[in-house]
Amino acid sequence: MKIRCLLVDDEPPAIEVLKAHIAATPLLEVAGECHHAMGAFDFLQKHQIDLMFLDIQMPTLKGTELLRSLSSPPKVIFTTAYREFALDGFDFNAVDFLLKPISLERFLKAVQKVVQQNLAPAADLSVPESKRFAYFRADRKTIKILLDEITYIESLKDYVKIHCNGQPVITRHTITAAQEMLPHDDFIRVHRSFIVALNKVTSYSNHAVFVGNEEIPVGPLHRNDVQKRLAFRS
Repeated sequence: MKIRCLLVDDEPPAIEVLKAHIAATPLLEVAGECHHAMGAFDFLQKHQIDLMFLDIQMPTLKGTELLRSLSSPPKVIFTTAYREFALDGFDFNAVDFLLKPISLERFLKAVQKVVQQNLAPAADLSVPESKRFAYFRADRKTIKILLDEITYIESLKDYVKIHCNGQPVITRHTITAAQEMLPHDDFIRVHRSFIVALNKVTSYSNHAVFVGNEEIPVGPLHRNDVQKRLAFRS
């Protein structure tokens, strides 16, 4: 039996990201979507929901205010672009708190907590490496990029260039934000301006890693970590 989910967010792109993640998770199904808290309140009066993905900061009525108004709220995973709201979310005994942009890996970790709370039977939530992905904003839209296609990421001040098997994608993220969206086991920060996919490294030295014909510098602060992790994978 699937977990019925309600998506509540005033930003349509955020709803689309959640829908894509749910589509990749056989255990879940979308039962409804609402673009403001009042709509969610009305929906919950008429439908049985197991799990609500709830944005905190919304106009008119905040997500936390919606929860206060419900006598029997469903399980809740809070979503927000503002890290400072995390403590507010956990005050409501939320299952988890997801910071936007939400990667599939982090989404699945939150869902696993739902499973552990006996809302659903145990299930394998792993995703084949070839199908794992993350969403990035570029060219006024949200672009799905398969993680296995990323070779390295380059900082361009307030932007990053994601080098893929196809055309590179330029998106408005800091390199630190991009790093947080990627699984730690598969990517490594080698320099203040570069992140590299570990399985794309073809050779390395004390001062550089090579991805095919591309030479990427290794910064002094990252050298020890790079040497240890690459040596471990050799």
